[in-house]
Amino acid sequence: MRRRDLLSLSAALGLPPVAARAVTPAGGSDAPGEAVRTHALSLLGQPELPAGFTHFPWVNPNAPKGGEIALTALGSYDSFNGFIIRGTAAVGVNLIYDTLLKESADEASTEYPYLAQWIELPADRAGVTFELNPTARWHDGRPVTADDVVWTFNALRQHGRPFYRSYYGDVTEVRAEGEKRVAFRFRNDENRELALILGQMAVLPKHWWEARDFTRPILEPPLGSGAYRIERFEAGRSIVYRRVEDWWGRDIPTMKGTQNFGAYRYEYFRDTTVALEAFKAGQIDFRTENVARDWATAYDFPARRRGLVKLDEIRHQLPTGMQAFAVNLRRPLFQDVRVRRALVELFDFEWMNANLFFGAYARTNSFFSNSELASSGLPTGKELAILERFRGRIPNEVFTTEFKLPTTDGSGNNREGLRRALALLQEAGWRVQDRRLVNARGQRFEFEILLQGPTFERIALPYVQALERVGMSVRVRTVDPAQYQTRVDAFDYDMTVDSMGQSLSPGNEQRDYFTCAKANEQGSQNVPGICDPAIDELVELVVNAPDREELVARTRALDRVLLWGQFVIPQWHIQVFRIAYWDKFGRPERSPRYALGLDTWWIDPAKERALAEARRTL
Repeated sequence: MRRRDLLSLSAALGLPPVAARAVTPAGGSDAPGEAVRTHALSLLGQPELPAGFTHFPWVNPNAPKGGEIALTALGSYDSFNGFIIRGTAAVGVNLIYDTLLKESADEASTEYPYLAQWIELPADRAGVTFELNPTARWHDGRPVTADDVVWTFNALRQHGRPFYRSYYGDVTEVRAEGEKRVAFRFRNDENRELALILGQMAVLPKHWWEARDFTRPILEPPLGSGAYRIERFEAGRSIVYRRVEDWWGRDIPTMKGTQNFGAYRYEYFRDTTVALEAFKAGQIDFRTENVARDWATAYDFPARRRGLVKLDEIRHQLPTGMQAFAVNLRRPLFQDVRVRRALVELFDFEWMNANLFFGAYARTNSFFSNSELASSGLPTGKELAILERFRGRIPNEVFTTEFKLPTTDGSGNNREGLRRALALLQEAGWRVQDRRLVNARGQRFEFEILLQGPTFERIALPYVQALERVGMSVRVRTVDPAQYQTRVDAFDYDMTVDSMGQSLSPGNEQRDYFTCAKANEQGSQNVPGICDPAIDELVELVVNAPDREELVARTRALDRVLLWGQFVIPQWHIQVFRIAYWDKFGRPERSPRYALGLDTWWIDPAKERALAEARRTL
């Protein structure tokens, strides 16, 4: 991912210079000096699958094709262009496109051939060249070319959502070297992840988009090259993607045994409650359940009791990142760290877990939870050495005190938390007057929590009650998903729910989450508005880490400083996918480690017939 100059940064921080880390090609050296032609790239060592592999090991390569799966979507949509900040894109529109490489769902940070059948790394490692599969075709029959890749890259960087400019910032040149070869040159050889990030790029047809305005939402079905095309839609209400029977990629190794459904049908609902009832009525075939109360209580209905609906929990090894209530630091109200810590003290997770979540969740205490990248205890070794360079610029507690979130007895009577919160608020210049929390100018402590849909109201409202006990005035505003996205993109909120996903190889995306450059760039993922030069520098250390050991130490150091900044009120996580489905599916013997793998399921004709017969007697 995008990086600044590692050597100058290391010198500025008093760190010893380090060699740039390089992506590992299959069967080749990861060190500059030797050009490599490879079928796969990995950040964490050699790819597991050799050149010539026939299919991913977790799929059924002989899975039957056909049938339809009906899924839910929330809110509405008004565009098929999901690459720009304007409009709300239809769920599933990515199904019509192909990417240069295919991420393995069973290996961390590893990619294999897709549109590109070969990858070449130059001797200096300051670039990457993709050789496209000669059989790749758009749905109109025209070949996918290097010119399409060049046009896509330039369109995304110039007009796409803000993160594209950040992700591709270290690309200095892109050029077509013939019809099927496209070469990218990088600013230097320090950007280990950039080749893989480019591999994740969905390629768009130049000849189709040149006659249209890429910067505007569009409801004309776009031309694609993927396994599906848009068959029909009712704008904002439903959309059907039909499998392309002569799809060029149906037999390539990374696609064999996947994309088995004859059609995906998405039905839109205004909230999760209505969507759940539609599932129970048989209008929807499959759903993931994210509400612990519903998982525990809402699936006792006749079809479930008769075994026509199945429930399952599939364990995964994904890092769970950080889900939290995020305050908007752009608001003066939240700029005092003591105020932010007071908000943390008043959040009673133990009561919520016992009374709302049926004990299903673990508290999230790291921005890199459920991974070796999470900080713990006090810093030692390499992590401490990194942090010492920032002493005096980061909270002193980083060095002296283990970060811990407050805990309660779960009774709902959080007296100790209330006392600590009031003490912090008083230190910050707030006092309770006539049961209202006010500052020296008599201004009330009041703010709004912005939510997307009503599901989170049952979490927000008990939190509001706790906040009101110290005299705060807090409103909850629930809006539809489209309005919510517009407001979040414009930073128009006081507090909202934020989810910062993480991988086993954090890098460029940390800039979009945590840096000053993104704090005021509308549409960025820096929802809290974090802007601290020390954090900026720690982010650069993470994205420029020369090896795994350094990456872990630097990420833990960043995590520790973020936690002590009290920028969010951490919530919870779970280490399983909770799924419910009508019993008409076949599925592989195992799931991949880092994904649900629904694209490897299929419709079992015998089960579908039996289900249809059984439903007649419900």
